[in-house]
Amino acid sequence: MDFFTEYGEGNRYKIEEVIGKGSYGVVCSALDTHTGEKVAIKKINDIFEHVSDATRILREIKLLRLLRHPDIVEIKHILLPPSRREFKDIYVVFELMESDLHQVIKANDDLTPEHYQFFLYQLLRGLKYIHTANVFHRDLKPKNILANADCKLKICDFGLARVAFSDTPTAIFWTDYVATRWYRAPELCGSFFSKYTPAIDIWSIGCIFAELLTGKPLFPGKNVVHQLDIITDLLGTPSPEAISRIRNEKAKRYLSSMRRKKPIPFTHKFPNADPLALRLLERMLAFDPKDRPSAEEALADPYFKNIANVDREPAAQPVMKLEFEFERRRITKEDIRELIYREILEYHPNMLREFLEGTESTGFMYPSAVDHFKKQFAYLEEHYAKGSTAAPPERQHNSLPSTHA
Repeated sequence: MDFFTEYGEGNRYKIEEVIGKGSYGVVCSALDTHTGEKVAIKKINDIFEHVSDATRILREIKLLRLLRHPDIVEIKHILLPPSRREFKDIYVVFELMESDLHQVIKANDDLTPEHYQFFLYQLLRGLKYIHTANVFHRDLKPKNILANADCKLKICDFGLARVAFSDTPTAIFWTDYVATRWYRAPELCGSFFSKYTPAIDIWSIGCIFAELLTGKPLFPGKNVVHQLDIITDLLGTPSPEAISRIRNEKAKRYLSSMRRKKPIPFTHKFPNADPLALRLLERMLAFDPKDRPSAEEALADPYFKNIANVDREPAAQPVMKLEFEFERRRITKEDIRELIYREILEYHPNMLREFLEGTESTGFMYPSAVDHFKKQFAYLEEHYAKGSTAAPPERQHNSLPSTHA
């Protein structure tokens, strides 16, 4: 009997409704009948169509397993595919969050100074954990931060994240960099510096915090040049010293020939904000990455005096190089299928043991509940597409880990 309960695991989730749809597939809310918890199940379709997408999915599920922290979204479970060699889709079970920061900013004009402070505190606390693991997130923006009505935030979408190993040339690190321009640090707007630092994430958090304060994106650039223009409109022209350290000749010339701009005082730009908040924001939005505080330094800022607590701000163990060996070599579809399967087994301890001991029977088709799941998802998708089951009103703003794999 045990065998069937272990592998018929999909039956423990009662799927309720579609709450999100992206290029990767569909997200449904569900009830975990074993724990009574509400969860979100993300179905990721045709993973192996493009090796780059599959790599991104592998990277994300790996990092979310390794980075367990209250301010980072958690994968609760990944359903076992019916066959190790054949599977195309995976079903990832996340904790359910009600909304995301983009929706929160759009929908609330009544946020208080306490909200702003608590939001920024959580983001920096999560970021400290990520950075001490030697990981750069590289795509922080309001849509990649999930939110609950109790003001809890969680960072998600690690599909663009990278692990920094001291011997990895940073050039490799940035070849596929396509993150959202508005939250992109100036040193990324023109491949300025030869070595990037975690300060790129601090810049993004600064942009998000400014957006919380005003309800509008701070630097909504239409292209790279416009992006640099609006950044320097606020911060003023960078110092000759900062410009001299830029590697990219075109960017260097552009900034040197730009008419001199004076910085706009943050108190003018954000007239109603707490002066301490603005002092920290100004540090986070320093044009030169070396002038930005680390997440840990930012947490020690006087702005957080009444809520900072070192015991609640843990550091992470650095991620092991072995875990990300796949990033350093050319990898085939078969390799990546095997690696994703191996990640899924982390959520199936008995099978992982058999796998590691080499005693599992590879050709066997497990009576998994994935087929049953597939039907439920297909049914919901169809009705969702026809618009016949509009989300109940209180769930209008649901969003979820939004990998656009």
